[in-house]
Amino acid sequence: MNKICNNIKNTRQFFLLNSRIHTFQNKDYITLQNTKPKPMKMPLYNTALLLIDMQHDFLTKGGFGDILGNDVTKLHHIIPNLQNLLNFSRNNGLEVIHTIESHDSICNTHIHRSKLIGDRAPPLGKRIGDITTYENGTKGRILIKDYYGCQIIPQLTPINNEYIVNKTGKSAFYKTNLDNYLKKKNISHLIIGGVTTEVCVQTTSRDANDHGYEICVLEDGCASYFPEYHKMTCNMIASQGGIVGWTTNTSNLTNILSRRINLCY
Repeated sequence: MNKICNNIKNTRQFFLLNSRIHTFQNKDYITLQNTKPKPMKMPLYNTALLLIDMQHDFLTKGGFGDILGNDVTKLHHIIPNLQNLLNFSRNNGLEVIHTIESHDSICNTHIHRSKLIGDRAPPLGKRIGDITTYENGTKGRILIKDYYGCQIIPQLTPINNEYIVNKTGKSAFYKTNLDNYLKKKNISHLIIGGVTTEVCVQTTSRDANDHGYEICVLEDGCASYFPEYHKMTCNMIASQGGIVGWTTNTSNLTNILSRRINLCY
């Protein structure tokens, strides 16, 4: 550790609790003890926070989730947890990535095929591209890029240099540059939060696993309109020894951290 500190000028503070710091194959990592199904080794250099679709169309009344008949308030309890983790990540130099489901126009063939005229398409007036009015009186087109519904909620607004993935599918890897960006940044591990657990969070997690990334899904940093789906999804991710990855709570990464060390890297 002293050798690392002598060689690298940038000093950052990292908080650790219920964790142990190790060096393995020239990489420093923490071992998180309160993860399922077993402790998780997380490399300090190579981990990013990935927040999925924390945007008005899924979390705000008048948005896509609401007009489909869902209770958007069932998602709100994760917001302060993600705020704390986001601030922690920013203060300690972790890479932060946000995703937004957004479509350039309703002419997009992917939308047209599966979400506009297919057997699963919502009723007219509740489809991607239709006009809706949000609870603050703002009018916009559902899930269309640059409209209000595709803005991330103010509590989690991205800041400069935080990478934003505009996606048209459920996975953050589908027809995006996310994989290339993570490789460029030498990211191997992802901490994943956002909405909804059983749809975009789970699809992104499984896709990340198939792309070779280690993932940890935040049980209190993800939510569903259907709480039973949230619980089942978290159980599936960590089942069979972690067939997709790990799960934990945000408190395991922030609130229960009991001691501060100065880590140079």
